Amino acid sequence: MSAPTDTPSVTTVYKVSGMSCGHCEGSVSAEISEIPGVTSVKAVASTGEVTVVSTAPLDEEAVRAAVDEAGFELSGRA
Repeated sequence: MSAPTDTPSVTTVYKVSGMSCGHCEGSVSAEISEIPGVTSVKAVASTGEVTVVSTAPLDEEAVRAAVDEAGFELSGRA
């Protein structure tokens, strides 16, 4: 058997208020993707949830700042 080659990842789901369309999803995803360590972001406007996969736990204030930069409000973790 070989050792796993996957890097460890942390998945966190956040609630973001104000998203209403695909453009909103893209704006939030783009800003959060800029945070060091983030490997994947999926924003869903209909639920207000943003799923973030990162190499280590993220500083919630960094996520809040990215969401603010996109023009939306981080409500916290889902």
